[in-house]
Amino acid sequence: MPAPTRPSPPPLRVDTARVVQVGGVLWAVALVVVLLLGDRLDRVWTWTCVCGVVLAVAGLGIMRWQHQR
Repeated sequence: MPAPTRPSPPPLRVDTARVVQVGGVLWAVALVVVLLLGDRLDRVWTWTCVCGVVLAVAGLGIMRWQHQR
């Protein structure tokens, strides 16, 4: 394996809680759109959006729990 020609860049600092919050809001907006469309879409899209919101809430809860320890 050849040696790298330049050093790796330093890792980026990312506010993961903000990323999860934005993702959860986007899933919630998608859920509202899917609910407004009603019977024109398959029910799997509704449950996909619900799971996205639930996973975002669970992720925020886990991050809060880990930060407290």
